[in-house]
Amino acid sequence: QVQLEESGGGLVQAGGSLRLSCAASGRTFSSYAMAWFRQAPGKEREFVGTIDRRGSSTYYADDVKGRFTISRDNAKNTVYLQMNTLKPEDTAVYYCAQDRQPFRSGRFQEIDFGSWGQGTQVTVSS
Repeated sequence: QVQLEESGGGLVQAGGSLRLSCAASGRTFSSYAMAWFRQAPGKEREFVGTIDRRGSSTYYADDVKGRFTISRDNAKNTVYLQMNTLKPEDTAVYYCAQDRQPFRSGRFQEIDFGSWGQGTQVTVSS
């Protein structure tokens, strides 16, 4: 079973930037697509973006497109979420997740991801 650990969350002013990291261990990291989700207070967890196993293809939710960028370093077993031009509505706990199955990509529903980190809090002040 893969272990995922997020880091990099914190408090930032609106318009600022943060970079989240998610370190993976256990399975062959480079065989699996990875994704970021977030959950704001009182809301359902929602999809943020995903990256294929090679890092050559990404897909984002509409409300973060153009502001957030997902990348990965397979040599370090780490996936990143660069968040720019942050807004108060980006405040949430951010989770990384690994696809249930290797060698596929483009999934965006929670059910498609079988391993999750504990989450890291991102708070954007106005």
